[in-house]
Amino acid sequence: MKPPLPLASSASTRVLALSTTAFTLLFAVWLMFGVLGVPIRNELKLNMVQFSWLAAIAVLSGSIWRLPLGILADRIGGRALMTGLLLATAVPTFAVAYATTFTSLIALAVCFGIAGNSFSIGIAWNAAWTERERQGFALGVFGAGNVGASITKLIGPALIALVPAGAAGGLIPGGWRFVPALYAVLLVVMAALVWLLAPAPDRRPASGRSLRAMVAPMRELRTWRFGLYYVVVFGAYVALSLWLPTYYHRVFGFSLARAALLTAAFIFPASLLRPLGGWLSDRYGARPVTYAVFIGMLLACVPLAAPNGSLGFEVGPGLFFVLVEVLGIGMGLGKASVYKYISDYYPSDVGAVGGLVGTLGALGGFVLPLAFGYLETSTGRPESCFWVMLTLVAVCLVWLHAIVSGMRRRDSIRLRPSLDAMGDRIGAGA
Repeated sequence: MKPPLPLASSASTRVLALSTTAFTLLFAVWLMFGVLGVPIRNELKLNMVQFSWLAAIAVLSGSIWRLPLGILADRIGGRALMTGLLLATAVPTFAVAYATTFTSLIALAVCFGIAGNSFSIGIAWNAAWTERERQGFALGVFGAGNVGASITKLIGPALIALVPAGAAGGLIPGGWRFVPALYAVLLVVMAALVWLLAPAPDRRPASGRSLRAMVAPMRELRTWRFGLYYVVVFGAYVALSLWLPTYYHRVFGFSLARAALLTAAFIFPASLLRPLGGWLSDRYGARPVTYAVFIGMLLACVPLAAPNGSLGFEVGPGLFFVLVEVLGIGMGLGKASVYKYISDYYPSDVGAVGGLVGTLGALGGFVLPLAFGYLETSTGRPESCFWVMLTLVAVCLVWLHAIVSGMRRRDSIRLRPSLDAMGDRIGAGA
């Protein structure tokens, strides 16, 4: 039985609360085209490929800066960076409310997409303020801010209906345009709260280290393996968060509101179970948790990827929902276990290594929606998106199993001389 975890300090609790709230809001902004893309697609008459790019481009922008921002957070602290990111995101988010062309929306998606980089800042910020024994749980709580992806899906349809186009004589953007306008105001308010309430001076764990020392772990294959794991548990989560509303709408004929609600039901376990995944990883280790996650996700992907009826039964909306929930549960636990791996192996480089792993995972969230769109266009099979999922999960499980098997063989070889010597002593005593 492990000793109880130490209580968090007041400062670390404030960092965790502020960073998680800010990350939740920024995540909602980052993936807001997952639901808003549907009325935008109808208004601008976009085809499936254009719709895929509209959703994916913001994800790309929220991916490519994760590594440098993770390094910066370790060097200069998370308080200033998080405040700056909130303010920088507010301007293009507000401009989305007045965009009228596909080109302008793509350009603005590049700009407001920087919101996705908040993850690297928050991970490094919390790691700097949290005792190592609690880091799995604390990073899991922070990562639960992924639930922000469900905010637009829950409130978006209601706000669109509540504030119709032309409200208040046109002074307030109406319809889908009201959502980004509201988010812009909330981003400015959150920036003020972070700056005023976060502890200062900030902790800077890498302020005295060279950049070369900070990026040294990136030469290790293990770091890139963690990145592939994160593509499965986070990149695929982002992709499905964007893809499921239109999947439910097109394949099962559900209304936008119902499709958004069902997608939110996927997002909740994929986000809110992250603290549980961190706690389990703190208690039992990251490896067994990750192992169980990949096995469960693989079992769920098989019927989802199979053409309907090919396994002797049909995947109707009820079974589809249950299987997607299994994927969400696995993703929620797995996102925490991957970052527990990082804090275990690279305790002094959580910002840098976490930034790289987060970049790879988020790039998966950029590539996968495009892959889904192009693959469905070429095959005409809506379940083709789960062909990609099945392949990725299988590769990760096989790689993890190969690593574990190799470790067991090495341990067995190291143990054998000791057992032989013990046998000699017992034989001599006999």
